[in-house]
Amino acid sequence: MRIGYLTSQYPATSHTFIRREIEALREQGLAIETFSVRRPDSVEIDTEWDRRAFEGTFYLLPISFFRLCMAHAVAFVERPGSYIRTFLLALRHRAPGMRSLVWALFHFAESIVLAQQLRRGGITHLHNHFANSAANVGLLASRFLDMPWSLTLHGISETDYPAGLLLADKIKEARFVACVSWFGRAQAMRITRPDQWDKFETVRCGVNLIDLPVPAVHTQPLRVICVGRLSSEKGHAGLLEAFASLIARGVRARLVLVGDGPERDALIRQSAALGLEDNVEFAGRKNERDVQLEIAKSDLLVLPSFMEGLPVVLIEAMAIGVPVVASCVAGIPELIDDGTEGLLFRPADWHALSAAMAKLLSDNNLRASIAEAARIKVISEFDIRRAVVPLIGRFVSQAQDANTADPAIHFKG
Repeated sequence: MRIGYLTSQYPATSHTFIRREIEALREQGLAIETFSVRRPDSVEIDTEWDRRAFEGTFYLLPISFFRLCMAHAVAFVERPGSYIRTFLLALRHRAPGMRSLVWALFHFAESIVLAQQLRRGGITHLHNHFANSAANVGLLASRFLDMPWSLTLHGISETDYPAGLLLADKIKEARFVACVSWFGRAQAMRITRPDQWDKFETVRCGVNLIDLPVPAVHTQPLRVICVGRLSSEKGHAGLLEAFASLIARGVRARLVLVGDGPERDALIRQSAALGLEDNVEFAGRKNERDVQLEIAKSDLLVLPSFMEGLPVVLIEAMAIGVPVVASCVAGIPELIDDGTEGLLFRPADWHALSAAMAKLLSDNNLRASIAEAARIKVISEFDIRRAVVPLIGRFVSQAQDANTADPAIHFKG
């Protein structure tokens, strides 16, 4: 059994959990090859892990016009029926409109190149993370080759338009569907028939507990960190309001925003308007290890998002031993028992967020007890070696059903 993993971009700073999953599966004896639609920018390849992942990945784009035409010519000559059926599927599996039609043609073109490489590499099962354009490419390639295909779902964006319009069809075509949260699993079940529900498996995004930094010894002012893309759905504007009210009440604290995005300039202006220039740091984009080190230096991690799946940054903070405050949305309550493993607040209730931050920042003992309970939770459910066990079971089961299991593979307990 040889499994292909396909994403839109690999490696990616914001998707390090995919790399951890792949590494854990390989440790357990599975042969995993990685494929990516696009090459990452140089800023995405700044660690040894990233470089190894980059060097071991096949990239569909960029591609020469000659090579693209040759791949399609060979595919049509060798499998004309499959070629035409895949082309017709690409035309059907899209959102309405001319723009979507053009993208469907791109997806078809890329899928034939991918299929050629999958066959050359002896891949017997293809797996996608996220129900996005790369999943369209993966689905088409798997149908061309009549290869088992599966999918991991992460968050609300995959049930929103336009991805949500196509999700039920993807689930129908998939051999199994991994969901990172029970909430996400329920949303996927909501749009599918009960006879499809046995395809769903809850598979957590895990963290590697072995190589995490040790929390720093803290001094005044207290340090609050928020890690995430600076975009509207992450709720940073509300966080600044809540933080400003803390400062106005005399709390000595500093807020560090790690990440970049389209709202950066607007947030800088808002911070200045609130008089927070000396209390807020825009730290920019950082790699996985640097993010963990920034978290370890902090007294509190805050996540004010309006929508999420099951945020890996929360899991990392809890594993490191930094208490967290987060909005009560999507899969977050599955991770955090409010008042025990962290504090939750109603999304968009900035007064509640300010109160939750004040409560933790003013009570050293509460921060310590929450951090300890949170770490126990992560160890029990989100250690990457435990998290991949259900996924291994699904891969092995599919291989056995297809009578393609490799007898040389021995899975470690």
